[in-house]
Amino acid sequence: MPLFESFGISASALTANRLWLDLLSNNLANVHTAGRPGDPAVPPYRRKVPVFAEKLQQVLFSGQSSGQRDLPAQGVRVLAVIEDPGAPRMAYEPDHPLADPVTGYVAYPNINLTNEMINVIVATRAYEANVTALNAAKEMALRALEIGRG
Repeated sequence: MPLFESFGISASALTANRLWLDLLSNNLANVHTAGRPGDPAVPPYRRKVPVFAEKLQQVLFSGQSSGQRDLPAQGVRVLAVIEDPGAPRMAYEPDHPLADPVTGYVAYPNINLTNEMINVIVATRAYEANVTALNAAKEMALRALEIGRG
């Protein structure tokens, strides 16, 4: 792998992890955003989750008939941001303005605070690991330039 490709790979991972952290913070901020049960005009907030995929470099192999070869990695990309299809958490609050007039239930997002905080820690550590990898690649490039000077 060429030296400067590692910069692009780490940068794409930093971008993906930043998006993941943004989605997690939105999920945590909207944990109490209620909706009216059964009313599509007032739905509860839905937890958002990123779907990551590996970016691959297209390589043309001239004169080879075998077609598929290992493609070098180019980093990570976000394929989509999906909403959690799970049912909302129902809470009996008949005095709430969004309560169902018949049953008295309010629909809240099905967000588990513990899982979201664990994901925040995982995303933060992944971000830190990619910063460390980027700094290591930068240091190797600087050392290579110093070898050329001497």
